[in-house]
Amino acid sequence: MTQRDLFSSGFGNEFSSEDPRCPGSLPEGQNNPQVCPYGLYAEQLSGSAFTCPRPANKRSWLYRIIPSVKHKPFTPEPCGNLTENWNEVEPDPNQLRWLPFTIPKSTEKKVDFVAGLHTICGAGDAKSRNGIGIHIYTCNTSMVDRCFNNSDGDFLIGEEKGSIRPIFHTEHPIFYFTITEIVLLFFFQQGMRFSVDVFGETRGYILEVYGAHFELPDLGPIGANGLANPRDFLCPVAWYEDRQVATGYTVINKYQGKLFACQQDFSPFNVVAWHGNYTPYKYNLKTFMVINCVAFDHADPSIFTVLTAKSTRPGVAIADFVIFPPRWGVADHTFRPPYYHRNCMSEFMGLIKGHYEAKEEGFQPGGASLHSMMTPHGPDADCFEKNSSAELKPERVAEGTMAFMFESSYSMAVTKWGLETCQKLDKSYYQCWEPLRSHFNPNWKPSKK
Repeated sequence: MTQRDLFSSGFGNEFSSEDPRCPGSLPEGQNNPQVCPYGLYAEQLSGSAFTCPRPANKRSWLYRIIPSVKHKPFTPEPCGNLTENWNEVEPDPNQLRWLPFTIPKSTEKKVDFVAGLHTICGAGDAKSRNGIGIHIYTCNTSMVDRCFNNSDGDFLIGEEKGSIRPIFHTEHPIFYFTITEIVLLFFFQQGMRFSVDVFGETRGYILEVYGAHFELPDLGPIGANGLANPRDFLCPVAWYEDRQVATGYTVINKYQGKLFACQQDFSPFNVVAWHGNYTPYKYNLKTFMVINCVAFDHADPSIFTVLTAKSTRPGVAIADFVIFPPRWGVADHTFRPPYYHRNCMSEFMGLIKGHYEAKEEGFQPGGASLHSMMTPHGPDADCFEKNSSAELKPERVAEGTMAFMFESSYSMAVTKWGLETCQKLDKSYYQCWEPLRSHFNPNWKPSKK
């Protein structure tokens, strides 16, 4: 079986899959027969209201050895630095930047994915299903007989640091990786259980959306081809784990912003067959087809949108996931880096690798920045001076770099951990614009051509 055989492709498609060890385990002709093949239990995982229009209706049928309903009661679990309390500290409208977040040493303390979750900022409310949270995860050990389930919303996970790419075990079931998948995006929709194996110190970013599911953006005048292709989103095929855990298997549930844990005596990854359109995905960011300006001026960052979570207002997103991959810059008579601007969106940026073109110093992989709505931002002074006089030849932009942005229509509140506890806030960030000087010349005359 090849690596590609382990996955089905196509964002939002209707999939069906059964473990090859149990041929015929997927019922034919109906979803919930009186007796399922192999003595399995039928369980539906719904990601939308039953009565949603067909294009927006999300559900999968899972045929499993033991249903997920069998477990001891949930009890409160320490939340650590995971929070939905947006009023811990006073609002801060300043430009904010963080140095790379610290990964705990395994020799000092074992920290798995859940224990390593830290909330940086967010807005809204999980109870009313309206809002987002932005988190960083820093861990050094695998989840052993533990899995995570987010009842509040979708998790979009981008890994930044790891000697070997992590393996995500899911109910659908396992996300493997290949050597060519240098930059990966993992996408777990509301209610999907997963466990994370890591190999050494690992760090990454998470965008959580409470009120909507991520989807591919509309292409408009771009036409049929461009940006992220549906076929490049991969979901795993069925492969079950029939394992009893006498010491207890822990299911951790994020519910209304808090963590809860329950015990059961079997692995939750016991799905033998499944079909539906509600699945986890992985996506290799290298497959993104960049659309860019080829004449003059600087195009809006919306042309780099990989996934969006739409609001009820047309054209306004709860959150967009945007990347800035390697590409060609060819615009004539143009200041090519991002322009100075203020806007009605909040922009959280992270750097997975390389050097971001508008701020080559200070903005580092594993760090982040936040420019809140209507807070001015743009290239630093050095970038402005260099690019104002640069010879405008076709050139590769962001070679060896992958920066991203979580853009939201919400006004973001930063947590106490983000502002104080993490001790990674770069308080000198504002100084990168201090050298900007006036170039105004009232006697300027246009050059003769």
